Amino acid sequence: MGRWQPDAAGRLRSAAFALYAEQGFDRTTVAQIAERAGLTERTFFRHFADKREVLFAGSQALLDQVVAALARTPTTAAPLDQVAAALEVAGDFFVDRDLSRQRQEVIAAHAELRERELIKLASWSAAFATTFRERGVREPAASLTAEAGVAVFKVAFERWVEQDGDRPYVAFVRESMDELKAVTAR
Repeated sequence: MGRWQPDAAGRLRSAAFALYAEQGFDRTTVAQIAERAGLTERTFFRHFADKREVLFAGSQALLDQVVAALARTPTTAAPLDQVAAALEVAGDFFVDRDLSRQRQEVIAAHAELRERELIKLASWSAAFATTFRERGVREPAASLTAEAGVAVFKVAFERWVEQDGDRPYVAFVRESMDELKAVTAR
């Protein structure tokens, strides 16, 4: 290996995504990712448990920030407005649409990764519901709002990834929440 270069995790992520695009997720090995990044397998495993983790790294940090934002919203706001405000915080994480699109394509092509994504979203719902209950929202409103929030996130994120323009993720959250409110008001 050559001289030390910063951002090993970022280099490994970039190498992994490039290899996933070139030869597919299944045919990509950790050794290939490390080699492409100019690092060792040992370094890879310092940052990621396995090659799936490259796709899900940062998920917990994102959830923690969104839940913290939810906990900071005024309790006088309607629960749907609270979750909408919290979801907007995720916009700070979603800046590279091409990378997000590439990630989604890899996940969509593999059942085990789709399952992992669903588990991640279920953990979001559980965390939202817990936060709502701690803030005095009673059941079933806490669970229903949490599930609705996850649905808004999922739809907004998918629409943001699929669009070709430069509209930010936050605009899609707002539109999706407005649409949900319009549908439930009918």
